[in-house]
Amino acid sequence: MPEKILRNTFTVTAPAPAVYEHLIRPESYIGLSPLVVAVHDVQADSYVAVERFRFLTLEYDNHIRVSLLGTPGKAVWGEVNSPGGVRMAYRFDLTDTPDGTRVDDELHLRTPFGLLGFASGQARKVQLARATILAERLDA
Repeated sequence: MPEKILRNTFTVTAPAPAVYEHLIRPESYIGLSPLVVAVHDVQADSYVAVERFRFLTLEYDNHIRVSLLGTPGKAVWGEVNSPGGVRMAYRFDLTDTPDGTRVDDELHLRTPFGLLGFASGQARKVQLARATILAERLDA
């Protein structure tokens, strides 16, 4: 399977425990990932996210199982198993800084042949937007 790693580092003014508490809650991903419009079937270490894709006038809701694990105040990670064979491991490492919290956001995508370009393009857009949205939500 083709694969690609995407990285983005940014800072929010909130302390690491507050960033962790936001990222460990499934409902926080509604809007934090601009494609996610709902979550359901929340369990202790996973949930189902509904990603909405729009193609011209068509809408497609992609239901994906997302694992959600963490070390309080330090990191949040998990994996996404999407229909079509797209797999993504994600990790947010949180580091206290004098300015707040540095977030190291890493995505590791694996896709069937022919899907890597589309999947990595969508993932990168979401990753960059997430930095802005998280800062807007948590900056003091």
